Amino acid sequence: MVLERGSLFEPTLVTDLVSKVQGKSSLAVLSGQTPIPFNGQKEFVFTMDSEIDVVAESGKKTHGGISLAPRTIVPIKVEYGARVSDEFLYAAEAEQISILQAFNDGFAKKVARGLDLMAFHGVNPRSGTNSAVIGTNHFDGLVTQTVTATVDANADIETAVGKVQEAGGEVSALAIAPAFRTGLAGLTKTDGNAMFPELAWGGAPATLNGVRVDVNKTVSDMSTDLAVIGDFVSSFKWGYAKEIPMEVIRFGDPDNSGLDLKGYNQVYIRAELYLGWGILEPNNFARVIEAGA
Repeated sequence: MVLERGSLFEPTLVTDLVSKVQGKSSLAVLSGQTPIPFNGQKEFVFTMDSEIDVVAESGKKTHGGISLAPRTIVPIKVEYGARVSDEFLYAAEAEQISILQAFNDGFAKKVARGLDLMAFHGVNPRSGTNSAVIGTNHFDGLVTQTVTATVDANADIETAVGKVQEAGGEVSALAIAPAFRTGLAGLTKTDGNAMFPELAWGGAPATLNGVRVDVNKTVSDMSTDLAVIGDFVSSFKWGYAKEIPMEVIRFGDPDNSGLDLKGYNQVYIRAELYLGWGILEPNNFARVIEAGA
């Protein structure tokens, strides 16, 4: 066998996995990724309490003050497993690698979607319910600046941007749901031309009005959010622990399906990944939510 119980993803598979995650997750597209150790790490947010001070020659200097707020990023373990025919055990090495690459492709898509659902909405992606493990460490739980959606999606963005800027933040990007993209695409100027022609026919440009944008249904899935706007570059961090264990289980009922692996000539491939994220400054974000939410 290529794999034994408890072996790790090959470095090339890890690189491929993360590359695919970065292409499918809005949060990964819009923000920076950094490796996260298993025991977590702290990010420190500095706030200067006063403005700079003009000092005359030989004049007295005064204390400006500083606030230091640590944000701890603790990795959360996620897993995905699938049953395959036990022919996997006896296939040629090239065929085994092909199966693992296919598994890796599917796992990457699920991790990308899962990262968004967990960090945007605080849910367990499989059950769709709030996760006690995640707690309030998600945008819906920490970002209290909200805008109720109107018929004018562009005005909603302007209002959200205003809230972020009034709080002293910068807007580097926005993640929007497909329904919100449709609302923007339908807006017209006074001359009847489309306000955002690049959004026509399902278009999903990388920028709008010079601001990075990503369209993804994870923004609204399992939530009333339509858009999340703010400083994704500096105020949100995510990462993964590079050691990604994978195991091939030959016996038992590891997915609690009631079907014994040996009895059905199957093996179970399971991969685990440690993901961590942190919203360093919630006031640097605003959410557009559905009317009536």
